[in-house]
Amino acid sequence: MLKLSKYLKPFQIPIYVVLVLVLLQSLSELYLPTLMSDIVDKGVVTGDTHYIWKIGGYMLLVALGGMICSIAASFFSSKAASGFGRLLRSKVFSHVGNFSLSEFDQLGTASLITRTTNDITQIQQVMIMMLRMMAAAPMMCIGGIIMAYSKDAKLTGVLAVAIPILIVAIVVIARKGIPLFKAMQVKLDKLNRVLRENLTGIRVIRSFNRVEHEKKRFNEANWDLTQTAIKVNKIMAAMMPIMMVVLNLTTVAIVWFGGHRISNGHMEVGDMMAFIQYAMQIMFSFIMLSMMFVMIPRASVSAVRINEVLETTADIKDPDSAALIKGEEGHVEFRDVTFSYPGAEMPAISNISFSMNPGEVTAIIGGTGSGKSTLINLIPRFYDVDSGQIVVGGTDVREMTQEQLRQKIGFVPQQAILFTGTIAENIRYGKQDATDDEVHHAAEIAQANEFISSMPDGFNATIAQGGTNVSGGQKQRLSIARALVRKPEIYIFDDSFSALDFKTDAKLRAALKAETGQSTVLIVAQRVSTIMDADRIIVLDDGKVAGIGTHKQLMETSPVYREIVMSQLSEEEIA
Repeated sequence: MLKLSKYLKPFQIPIYVVLVLVLLQSLSELYLPTLMSDIVDKGVVTGDTHYIWKIGGYMLLVALGGMICSIAASFFSSKAASGFGRLLRSKVFSHVGNFSLSEFDQLGTASLITRTTNDITQIQQVMIMMLRMMAAAPMMCIGGIIMAYSKDAKLTGVLAVAIPILIVAIVVIARKGIPLFKAMQVKLDKLNRVLRENLTGIRVIRSFNRVEHEKKRFNEANWDLTQTAIKVNKIMAAMMPIMMVVLNLTTVAIVWFGGHRISNGHMEVGDMMAFIQYAMQIMFSFIMLSMMFVMIPRASVSAVRINEVLETTADIKDPDSAALIKGEEGHVEFRDVTFSYPGAEMPAISNISFSMNPGEVTAIIGGTGSGKSTLINLIPRFYDVDSGQIVVGGTDVREMTQEQLRQKIGFVPQQAILFTGTIAENIRYGKQDATDDEVHHAAEIAQANEFISSMPDGFNATIAQGGTNVSGGQKQRLSIARALVRKPEIYIFDDSFSALDFKTDAKLRAALKAETGQSTVLIVAQRVSTIMDADRIIVLDDGKVAGIGTHKQLMETSPVYREIVMSQLSEEEIA
C-alpha cells in the first residue's frame, strides 16, 4: 500500500485535519473519566451538589466537543478517501488505456475490471478506517495507560497481563487470514469472468440450451468464493469473542483487586471507576486495531494487484519526438516482417513483404489461422513486429507516435463494436467534429441510410450496449460509416463485409471505390467475390505469402488461391 501513497498528496490537508480532529476527540474521551472520578470522590461522597453540577457541565461540554470532532473527522476522512479512490481509478483507467493488446492478454479483461472497481473500493474503505481508527487507537491506548497509571500504579499490573494476550491473539489470527484474502480476490476474478461470459453470451447459451450448464459453472465459481469467504470470516470472527472475554475478565480483575485496595484505603471509589473506564478505552483501542487487521490484509492484496497494473509497462512506446513523414501519404510497405505472439512456439506470420499505394485496393485472403488479422493489426501498431519493418508514408511506424500513426488510419475491426449512445454519436466516434452532412454522407456510402431512416428517431436512435438492438450487418455498416467519416489516408477492412448479403456487399463496394479513390485500401475477406476486383490480392497460407497478384494471375500461379476459389464459386462464375 505504501507504493500508492504518492497519490495521497492532493489530499494532505483533509488528512491532517482528520488527524487533528481525532487527536482532540481522543483527548476529550481521555479527560471524561477523570471528571467522572472527581464527581464521585468530591461531589457525591461529600454531598456537594454545586460541585456536581459544575463538573457535570464540564463533562457535557467536553462530550459535545468530542462529538463535533468525531462528526467532522468522519466527514473529512470520507472526503479524502473518496477523492483518493476517484484519483486511483482515473490513474488505473488512463494507464490501462495505454496498454498494447499484449498487456490486455496478459492481465485479462475480467481481472482488470475487478482491480479497477472492487480492489480500489477495498483500499478506499480501509483508508477511511485508518484515518479514524489507526490514528485514534494508539492515542487511546498510550493515553489510557498513562492515565490509568496516574490513578493507581499497582493496579496497572492487570493490564500488563491482559494486553500481551490480546496482541498474541491478533497476530496469530492475522497470520492465518492474510493468505486467504489473496485467494478471495483471485476467485472473485474468476466469478467476474464467468458472469461476464454469461451476460455477453446469453444468446448463444440459450440457443444451444446450455443454461443449466452455465448455471453449474457459475454456482461452482460462486461456491468456491463463498467457501473461502466463510473460512476467512470464521478465522476473523474468532477475534471479537477473544477480545470480549479478555475485556470482561480484565474488568472483573480490576474490580476484585481495586475493591481490596479501596478497603485498605489505598484507592478512592471514583479512581477505581475511572481506572475501569481507562481499561475499557485501552481494550477498545486493541479491538479497533483488530478490526484494522481484518481489513488491512485484504486491502494490501488489493494494493498489490493495483500496483501490478500500474507497474505494468506497455511494450509499445512512443518515440521521444514525432517523426516527419518523408514519403507519399498513404503508402504502406511491409519489409520482411515476422511476428510471434508472446509464448507462442511458432511465428504467426513470417517474412512478409509487399507494398500498397494510394488509389489501389489490396486484398488479403487465406484460410482460418493463416495470419490475416494478425497482419493488419501490425499496421496500426496494436503489436510490434519481431523483425523487419512496416513503413507508412516512408517512415517506420515505430518512429511515429501512436496518435500520429492512427490518425492516418480508418480501421473497421472483424468484430463490429458499437458504443452506448445514438447512431450519430457512434459514427462521430471516428471524427468528433464531423458535421451532420458528413455523418449522413458516411452512412449513405456505407449503405446504412435505409435502415437508419426506418427507425423512429433516425440518426438520434439509441444504440444499446454492444449494439444488441441492431443486426450484425447493420453493426458492420455503422462501423464502416465510422471509418468513412474520418476520411483517412489508409482504410483497413478486417472481414467487414461478412454479415452483408451479396446485393448490399456489391453496392457498398461500388460506393467505396468512388469514395476512397485517393486513399490506400486494405481488405481482409473470406469471400472471393468481395476481392476479385482488387488491384492486388495477397494469399496467406500458414503465416506466409503463398502468392501476390490479380485474380487472373493467381488463378494461374497459386494453387492455394485456386483451391479457395473452387470451393466458393461455380465453374460458370469462375469463367
